[in-house]
Amino acid sequence: QVQLVESGGGLVQAGGSLRLSCAASGRTFSIYALGWFRQAPGKEREFVASISWNGASTNYADSVKGRFTISRDNAKNTVYLQMNSLRPEETAVYYCARRRYAFETGLYSRSDDYAYWGQGTQVTVSS
Repeated sequence: QVQLVESGGGLVQAGGSLRLSCAASGRTFSIYALGWFRQAPGKEREFVASISWNGASTNYADSVKGRFTISRDNAKNTVYLQMNSLRPEETAVYYCARRRYAFETGLYSRSDDYAYWGQGTQVTVSS
């Protein structure tokens, strides 16, 4: 069974930084593409960033380019989201997600592209 557990959320002032982590179960973590999404109250879940199985390719929502960085440490079965210059409108629950199929070099930005999800971690940015 695939388990994804996010951590690192919290309360931060506008302009501050947070680093989210998502730890995955299973020895085959390193062969799957991963993504981060977020969902604010009353809004649909939206794409934030994705990374290919080998970490060679990344993709970002336009709104976070230049401020957020996705990375992975396959030895630790963990994917990270470094978030800088946070804005109040980025207050949301942040989720990590994993693709169903292995060794994919593409980058995926739709919720439907992902088969497995974590429970989310709350990020609150105060103004």
